[in-house]
Amino acid sequence: MCGIAGFMLARGRRPEPEWLDRMAERLAHRGPDDRGRYCAGPVGLVQTRLSIIGLESGHQPLLSADGQLALVANGEVYNYIELNAELRALGQPPRTGSDSETILNAYAAHGLDALDRLRGMYAFALHDARAGRLILGRDRLGIKPLFYVRLPDRIAFASEIKALLALLPESPRIQPSALRQFLQNQFAGGEETLIDGIRRVPPGTALLIDADLNIRPHRYWLALDVEPRRIGFEEARAELDALMDDAMREHQRSDVPFGLFLSGGLDSAVLAAKLAEQGAGRIKSYSVGYRGTAMAHELDEAARVATHFGFDHRPLELELPRVFGRLPHTVWCADELMRDYACLPTSILAETAGAELKVVFSGEGGDEAFAGYGRYRPPLAERLLKSLLHPGSGGFRTRGQWAGRWTRRLMGPALRAVADADRAPVRRAWSETPRHWSDMQRRQYTDLVTALPDNLLVKTDRLLMGFGLEGRVPFLDHRIVEFGLSLPDALKVQGHQGKWLVRRWAEPKLPPGHLERPKRGFHVPVGDWLRGSLATEVGRRLALNPGVRDWFEVTAIPELVAARQAGRGGGRELFGLMQFAIWHRLFIERPGLRPTPDEDPLDWI
Repeated sequence: MCGIAGFMLARGRRPEPEWLDRMAERLAHRGPDDRGRYCAGPVGLVQTRLSIIGLESGHQPLLSADGQLALVANGEVYNYIELNAELRALGQPPRTGSDSETILNAYAAHGLDALDRLRGMYAFALHDARAGRLILGRDRLGIKPLFYVRLPDRIAFASEIKALLALLPESPRIQPSALRQFLQNQFAGGEETLIDGIRRVPPGTALLIDADLNIRPHRYWLALDVEPRRIGFEEARAELDALMDDAMREHQRSDVPFGLFLSGGLDSAVLAAKLAEQGAGRIKSYSVGYRGTAMAHELDEAARVATHFGFDHRPLELELPRVFGRLPHTVWCADELMRDYACLPTSILAETAGAELKVVFSGEGGDEAFAGYGRYRPPLAERLLKSLLHPGSGGFRTRGQWAGRWTRRLMGPALRAVADADRAPVRRAWSETPRHWSDMQRRQYTDLVTALPDNLLVKTDRLLMGFGLEGRVPFLDHRIVEFGLSLPDALKVQGHQGKWLVRRWAEPKLPPGHLERPKRGFHVPVGDWLRGSLATEVGRRLALNPGVRDWFEVTAIPELVAARQAGRGGGRELFGLMQFAIWHRLFIERPGLRPTPDEDPLDWI
């Protein structure tokens, strides 16, 4: 796991090492163990390294034997052992112990077809000096991030937006449609980001940049290619068992110890069971709950799973001031605005685990792959009514996060002018899906290409890498995702219960009665914190924030606070404005400013 950055310049120009160093400094948290730089022709590459595989020999950038290929990579190629055996037979033996070198050698042997052979989570930049091009590649599901920007004399890229801000020739400008999407969807989706001009490399895609700085996308994987299957329970259970065996065995490849985040839910319990079954031993596990709140948590369930499998378990019972003191640092870590409250306890988990380990397993992806969310199985009447009122997505994800009243009262003219942006990513994804897919498959796909890479996986990567910790997500092995998406609806949902196949397959592996416990999710008691005098002070400071004054109608903020105080909603809106105010300070007003993990959020508004 690492941070990567660099650029390809226009003809006749050469990379400036000091600019590469400046970008690397913004990514130091992603790779505290090592740093490397490469300059050749018009290309400059830099990497900050978190050493996990090939500890002594994996220094990057990696170069081919003839010096014509150079690579910087972030992530893991889990099937590197199998690929190296094939590449040796083709005259491309590895010269290091690094799994990342497999990308370099596979490209030397197969060109762009190498991407089809990789299994893992990765983002990379590969300079092919002979062909005169730079290749920016990203894994199939978008587990690892990669951003780029076109500047007057170059195309620059980086693992995180904050590294690109160091190169911008003028103050960053906000993209209004992306900001509105954050407010209404809790994240901004698609290729555009909140910073005008900075874009995401799409998942499952490589961008080919030639000497004239033309960009040609090469899409090497699409979930749309998955065909629905007719398959019975016994066959599906056997296939799932084999897939999980392979994925978990590959995901355990590491030269350093690893641990597990245990939520108490099904997905993390499945990972615990498979790790124990495959002999991982007494690994460290971590869970989180809250002290002094009425909200239920899953500390007891997580501890029960850990005890059952003999793990060295550490439950964290948090107090609310500490949880919300994480807000400035999580905004800084994420780069991108997300109103996912779970970022706050995830940050504390990451800091705790990162003090002892470099790798943790986490259960993200199980709900998307196997239809665990209730939104995948709405009543027919609800689906038809929503589809009629809000066409374009089959009644899926039709409602904005902000109440209509506050959308009208608080959003400024520039945000009101881009109202069509709210549902654009969802409508676009829905329109891509084959008509012969079921409604449930279309909903799964829509989440797989929007909320998963642009929200959930932002948390999983950025919040953990803020503390030099790698998160491994076996449910997002692309073979498992393809399998889950292809299943008949009846193997996903029965009796209004999602992930039916996974539940039946996992039941004998888990502690007795574990599946009978209700799913609570990874909730955060925002309502217990953002109230009373705190809400009043937040409102006062928001009205003075430059970003809030530019984009919102500050005269309506006292009305919003009053509604919050009286229990008439407003919590999401007030929290979203807080996040934006902090983000604006960190990324627009003072790029390069970095909060500590524990701050008073009021000081950063």
